[in-house]
Amino acid sequence: MIPDPNLASDIDAICRLTGEFTLRSGQVSSEYFDKYLFESQPALLVRVAEQMESLLPADTELLGGLELGGIPIATMVSARTGLPALFVRKKAKEYGTCKLAEGPDVAGRRVTLVEDVITTGGAVRDATRALREAGAVVEVVVCAIDRSPAGENPLADVGLEVRPVLTKADLDAARAR
Repeated sequence: MIPDPNLASDIDAICRLTGEFTLRSGQVSSEYFDKYLFESQPALLVRVAEQMESLLPADTELLGGLELGGIPIATMVSARTGLPALFVRKKAKEYGTCKLAEGPDVAGRRVTLVEDVITTGGAVRDATRALREAGAVVEVVVCAIDRSPAGENPLADVGLEVRPVLTKADLDAARAR
């Protein structure tokens, strides 16, 4: 896949917000990357999905989109690659099938997680543990934006490799241009 040289500046321009924001982790940040602002733009979403394709492990059997922001990206990547998508809830629903993951059975299958933004990886960590308990092989998460500190893997504690399309450093560099 040919790198998209303008993707970082286009994503930064549309989704970086400034102010005071409490993140899922409880951390307070002066900036926030509102992924729904790029995910709701079809032309931008497809560009992220194109870049994400090359990050997928070759042995991926299922794409596990995390609720809510990972689902549109996983759906787009699924449509482009033909890999089945799995929709992973934050917690199992309490009615009907009571499933945590909607879609094909995960037992014994290699699931690559798809997330929008990772800071500390809390939602990804929870999904990884739950999917592994269900018998899935989960080793990699691909994300649109990794805003964790440079050189750190926030998911090393669960043995998960993070493969980002963009890092916070990429977005900061695009902003500085």
